Amino acid sequence: MMATLSQTKELFRRAEAVCFDVDSTVIKEEGIDELAKFCGVGDAVTEMTRKAMGGSMTFKTALTERLSIIRCSREQVNKLITDHPPQLTPGIRELVDREYAGFDESQPTAESGGKGKVISMLKEQNGFKTVVMIGDGATDLEACPPASAFIGFGGNVVRQQVKERSSWYVTSFGELLKELE
Repeated sequence: MMATLSQTKELFRRAEAVCFDVDSTVIKEEGIDELAKFCGVGDAVTEMTRKAMGGSMTFKTALTERLSIIRCSREQVNKLITDHPPQLTPGIRELVDREYAGFDESQPTAESGGKGKVISMLKEQNGFKTVVMIGDGATDLEACPPASAFIGFGGNVVRQQVKERSSWYVTSFGELLKELE
């Protein structure tokens, strides 16, 4: 059963950990779409991303298909990052300025259900009782449960399914900061 708006806000205020999606949440861009545009196959990959984020195919299937279309080299990735560095979503720096535990690249977040697995591991390994997930896509929404609550984020891209299924849907990190004051 999904938490109510007031329950979600309370869980957010007292969360022991908050997990953020990165693409279209922490950063403005959808990284794989930017890479595809840079490599000249943007339209095909953007359509596949829309299907994946809308929940019509598994994340892993969509990721595999998108990468097979892009077929880029490490040099292309490095050039993209150098020429067009990702842009942080306004307000994220202030929101995470309080505490930041880090990012572990060896975690299973590159597969369907991976975010939920990471949240379960966080709870198990650290004894966290309250973990909140914030994100813009279907794979973020799937992480609740095991996340105690999910906050939908539409500051860069509004995904209707996520908006409709979120008990708390925000369009700026300022709304989250305000809740913590």
